[in-house]
Amino acid sequence: MRATAVRRTALAASAAALALLATACGGTSDADKKDDKDAAGGSSSAPKAPAEALTAAELEKATLAQGDVKGRKVTKAGPADEVPADGVTVDKEACLPVAHAMFGVAQKGSVATTKRKVIDEPKADGKKKSLEDLADGEAEDAFKDAFDLTSTFVALNSYEGTAGPDAFAALTKAAAECAGGFTATVAGTPTKVASIAEEKVTGGDEAAAWTVTSEDDGDKAPFKLVALRKEGAVATFFSFNLAAAGGDVTFEVPAEVVAAQDEKLA
Repeated sequence: MRATAVRRTALAASAAALALLATACGGTSDADKKDDKDAAGGSSSAPKAPAEALTAAELEKATLAQGDVKGRKVTKAGPADEVPADGVTVDKEACLPVAHAMFGVAQKGSVATTKRKVIDEPKADGKKKSLEDLADGEAEDAFKDAFDLTSTFVALNSYEGTAGPDAFAALTKAAAECAGGFTATVAGTPTKVASIAEEKVTGGDEAAAWTVTSEDDGDKAPFKLVALRKEGAVATFFSFNLAAAGGDVTFEVPAEVVAAQDEKLA
């Protein structure tokens, strides 16, 4: 793994992603119309009637908790993970819904929100060796495996009436219009998004996913962004893998995390 790539990626990453990265490395801290949605890789099904928003208590019950996703640690997000809506700016206004989703910011009409961090737990192979005992190439593989952990920031929002479908539609439309990239700034720190590419995902009444590639000084790093809507609730998932940032591995949409959240909303 190139140390410079990891360092530059960390500087370019969003505040939410940095918090996820720190946790993964051992630190602690407690959504246009049908055609647009289908084009964004999601299955679309607009509600037949306005949805009744989940209350704060109901939303909390429907939120991921420890034990819901095998092999992952689930914790509540903390104050450091909170980004106000007015704290996010973009150089292309059409891209704002994507930036909001990256930082877990609710769209207009949200009545309740919960946020969680879902972190891959290190895989135990039962064959621990000291660095001195590792053969040629084993040390590099061990180092790579140690950072091959995916961190996902999950924001679950409850919306009243048609606000949930509207939020989902706004996000899928923005992702399509901003496929060529944009720049988002939070707390004075810019994050350059080089591209947004569609991914496949299923779940809920409709779902969509993308690979969001950030760039800093020529170094690129992939993130995964997923949106899942069930009636008036919309969940967004923003994932980062440190080893993938170094170009050593590829990582996929966190399908098991999405499925677990979908099940809890059913």
